[in-house]
This record gives sequence, structure tokens and C-alpha cells, in this order.
Amino acid sequence: MRLLLLSNSANHATGYLEHALETVLGFLDGAALTFVPYALADHDAYTAKVTAALSPHGTPVTGLHTADDPQAAIARAEAVFVGGGNTFRLLDMLQHLGLAAPLAARVRAGLPYLGASAGTNIAGPSIRTTNDMPITQPASFEALGLVPFQLNPHFVDADPTSTHRGETREQRLAEFLEVNDVPVLGLREGTWLSVEDGTAHVGGAAVSSSAPGPAVVFTRGAAPREVSGDISELLTTTPHFDVS
Repeated sequence: MRLLLLSNSANHATGYLEHALETVLGFLDGAALTFVPYALADHDAYTAKVTAALSPHGTPVTGLHTADDPQAAIARAEAVFVGGGNTFRLLDMLQHLGLAAPLAARVRAGLPYLGASAGTNIAGPSIRTTNDMPITQPASFEALGLVPFQLNPHFVDADPTSTHRGETREQRLAEFLEVNDVPVLGLREGTWLSVEDGTAHVGGAAVSSSAPGPAVVFTRGAAPREVSGDISELLTTTPHFDVS
């Protein structure tokens, strides 16, 4: 498989995909891009945004929503980009259209998969560690399972000076691990996970200058662990859900 999973599609004060543009273009390597816009409501506007960012660099973009037969479009795609937005809406649409299994199968067979935010969330075995509100109800939380560990893009470190008394992101992920035994990779803003040839690598530069590094791994019964570079050991994970 070839995966490039971005935590976010735009950093503060930068254009869409600008912070990762060189990496994205290198990953696509001139392939025509089939864009999956289902995480947002306005599919035309979303596709136009992606086109404006990538077409000047020689990457043609076609919205999957314009295809008469979306499954056939996935079958003939050269590369796919699943954009961010609401993870529940995205997965619900993929399931409704019968696209989740064919998409996962094609990616496992070598179709380059670019994801951002919600598109990164669904690359894991389930969407249980998304930050999004469940605005719609998919048939299942089961996602594409392209990697065997959970993903949490947009990971935000707790601010020790904040007066907010709600749960931190770390606390919410700890609650997930109380019931499930599967590592969670928290990707900070501005970072990404790449998977190719059986290796996994975390890169990019965290937006916050105070962040220890690009990502953090949460595992059951252990302290959070900062990671950077090669994290291929996570690809050997066997996920267990609802184990309490």
C-alpha cells in the first residue's frame, strides 16, 4: 500500500494543502486524482477547492460525486484523495454507496491513498477516535482498516494555563483505551503519516512551537509516547475492541 495521511489540509495563515504541497505532489507523482468530497455537504465547491490547489501543478482532479457509477470510478482511479470534514458523514456516504470495501480493496492492491482529517480517520480500523460530532449515523463505525491502529488527526496538547475544565484530548483517548486495546496515533497539526513498502513514517512539522514532536502514541496501560520518523512497529498491531 501507499498511504499519505495528513492531520489537516491547511495550517493557520497558509493556503489549502500549502504546508504539505511538496510532499503531496511527490506522493501523487503526476497521477490523475479522484477526489472523494463526501465529508462536506457542498461537493462541487469542495472539489473546486482541491482543483484550485493542485491543478496548477499538473494534477488533474475529478470529483467522485460526478461519476454515474462511483464504484467503476474507484476501479479505474489512478490515485484517490479523501478530504476532511465530518467523519460520520463521510463514512455514512461511503457505506450508503457501497464504496468502503471496494475502495479499501483497491488501496490494498496499490492505489495511492491521500487522506486529510476525516479522510485520515477512516484509514484506521474504526472511527471511534474521531473528534467529530455524530451529525449522522453510519451503519457501522468500522472504517477502511488500511492500518491496524487508530488515528486521531488534529491532536491538540492540553494547555496548562487554560481555565477550561472539560476533558482534554489525552483524557478522551484514555477513555477509549479503557474499553479498547488498540494503539492510537495522535497527529499534531501540520504533520502526516506515510505508509509504503511495509514501513510507516511520521513527518511534517507541528504547528505549535511548544509541541515535543509530530505525533504521540497512546497505548493501553502505558504512558503516552512521543514519536517521530519510523513507527513501523505499529503496523504489527492486532486491534481488539470492546474488551473493557
